[in-house]
Amino acid sequence: MSEFFGGLLMAIGILIATLSGLCSAFFLFSMLTSSGGGEFGGGGMLILIAIVGGLPFMSGLGLFYWGRALVRSARARGE
Repeated sequence: MSEFFGGLLMAIGILIATLSGLCSAFFLFSMLTSSGGGEFGGGGMLILIAIVGGLPFMSGLGLFYWGRALVRSARARGE
């Protein structure tokens, strides 16, 4: 059971990290290619991207590593 739950956590973590990383990369790319200065300055937008996209990315990585630890411990116990 813990191996299944670990695999589920790994899958959810990969999805969260991938989608938030792609979204952050899109906004970073669009910020770099836009010609006009928007409401936010360059540094303010980078901080916003790091906070809004970085926190879900780090939580997705955390879920992935937690699930991997569960799978490894379940296999070591022989479940």
